[in-house]
Amino acid sequence: MAIKFKVIERGEPGVVGGGEKKYYASAVSSGETTLENMTALIEEASTVSGADIRAVLYAMVSIAGRSLADGQIVRLGDLGSLRMSISSSASETADKVTSSNVKGVKAVFTPGPKLKDTMKLMKYEKTS
Repeated sequence: MAIKFKVIERGEPGVVGGGEKKYYASAVSSGETTLENMTALIEEASTVSGADIRAVLYAMVSIAGRSLADGQIVRLGDLGSLRMSISSSASETADKVTSSNVKGVKAVFTPGPKLKDTMKLMKYEKTS
């Protein structure tokens, strides 16, 4: 199966007025896989019941959230890792930087080795 992409036009980043427009490939989603769907697929591929799989996955979501909130990196084996990243405004000196400088937080996912290997093998297909 191939990753589908469409062509989009973009200006140059950081150039007033957009600068010279160029064309880029942009991934197009072919749908989604839900937690329920993944539960069913895991149930088919293993001897574990759907109820047990759901219990583990929901617990993992809860525990990962708490771990991230505690400032920990969540390592999920071959799948990858999650960590938090914050954006902030600048201050003139280090002493003037406080929690009020923090403007936002996001979770950053980094794929693990096996997922990276899978990504290297992906094929791409242009859509209209």
